[in-house]
Amino acid sequence: MAAPAKCFLVTGSPGVGKTTLIARVLENLRTSNPNLKIQGFFTREIRQEGERVGFEVVTLDGRTAPLASINNSSVESIRWPTVGRYRVDVASFESLALPELQVKEDTDLFVIDEVGKMELFSSLFFPTVLRVLESNKPFLATIPVPKYGRDIPAVARLKNHPGAKVFTLTTSNRDDMKNQIYSQLTHNLV
Repeated sequence: MAAPAKCFLVTGSPGVGKTTLIARVLENLRTSNPNLKIQGFFTREIRQEGERVGFEVVTLDGRTAPLASINNSSVESIRWPTVGRYRVDVASFESLALPELQVKEDTDLFVIDEVGKMELFSSLFFPTVLRVLESNKPFLATIPVPKYGRDIPAVARLKNHPGAKVFTLTTSNRDDMKNQIYSQLTHNLV
């Protein structure tokens, strides 16, 4: 008999609502069990005049730090890795996100939005994600869809973990996915 899932991965096309889905699941979990200790972060778009100009990391208690931008012209940003037209501020990401993923005895659930290309430029990020996974605490994360039919190696490793369950989100199954994930997480948090 297979071990019950502890790693819940949400994937889907860009803009389909993965971050919104996780936020709604967390809202339901906190309403039904306000004493849950949840750690992690979200990645949020930064927009100016309707145009996406970057991304920021947001902790579950509302602290923010830059992740990537098209507008950063600092001298050090020239050496930062890029994804498309975005320069990724790895140091800023690490300073806020990594402390949120430290395994603590009283943590009930970890949330990571997302395990993607920008975040994986941090050489410390994926080993930290693996420690979270090995802690055997429930883990809810978003992952990108495979590009050209191939996953990022770190994402493939998560998907192939024996305790992983992948949920593919579409515009037509959002409510069903929210209910499924909520139900399975609730079962794992008991």
